[in-house]
Amino acid sequence: MKNVMSNKLAISLYVLPALLLILFLIYIPIVQTGYYGLMDWNGIGKMKFIGLENYKNLIHDKMFWQSTWHSLLLGIFSTISLFGYLILSLILASKIKGANFLRKIYLIPMLLSSVAIAQLWAKIFDPTNGMINRLLMSFGVENPPLWLADSNIVLYALFIPIVWQYAGFYIIIFYAALKNVPEELIEAAKIDGATSLQIAYKIKVPLIAGVIKVMIILAIVGSLKYFDLIFVLTGGGPNHASEVMASYMYTEAFTKYNFGYGSAIGFGLLVICMLMTWIIQKLLSTKDVDY
Repeated sequence: MKNVMSNKLAISLYVLPALLLILFLIYIPIVQTGYYGLMDWNGIGKMKFIGLENYKNLIHDKMFWQSTWHSLLLGIFSTISLFGYLILSLILASKIKGANFLRKIYLIPMLLSSVAIAQLWAKIFDPTNGMINRLLMSFGVENPPLWLADSNIVLYALFIPIVWQYAGFYIIIFYAALKNVPEELIEAAKIDGATSLQIAYKIKVPLIAGVIKVMIILAIVGSLKYFDLIFVLTGGGPNHASEVMASYMYTEAFTKYNFGYGSAIGFGLLVICMLMTWIIQKLLSTKDVDY
């Protein structure tokens, strides 16, 4: 009995630091954000309690819902891009020549900061001297797009560097999962006459269904709270055409000094992320495959 109690005490002491970090860095800030959303506060002066007024305004705020839609669009684009990442991972896991070199190439964007990536792509998207428009003009396009200045295409243009930035992360996760697929199953399928495409579709992909589910959740939730690259490249413009929830929250809190309403937006962002996670888990509810 003493040994059991001492073991429980030792386990508790080991777990306590992590629990305290989670408490002070995650749960307490969440509660504080919800509390600040009940206030009329400029971030410096005295807080004024206004109840649910900020949250009521949030529900009727067209700009909030527009930014939410933009974030959801990025989530949809990111989910679609997962199929490309998965195909690349399947190719890399098929023991092609140069696979190790290609994996390192895909990881390079992860080594760069979002600000550096934003500056790089700002040059690429430059309407006059940018690489993309120069290439288009060399093919005879007289009026190439104003990528980051055109409200009709800016959101789609931003998706290009986002896909490029996170390609290495998703590819390496998929690759690691695929390498854990038992070789015995693959060899048995080859003996039965299965093609490479059939092996990939009927054996490899079903066996990593749990990983794919997690990646979909990460892609959508990550897109909902995406901020840095968009803020540096466009600041949410032009005319709020690339405004996402996180950039709208930043604008309200740190540009307009409306910290109460900015906190309400942040809390709304949290609720939407949790809701989307729950919906995705319900839609993709599958039993994990043991192997």
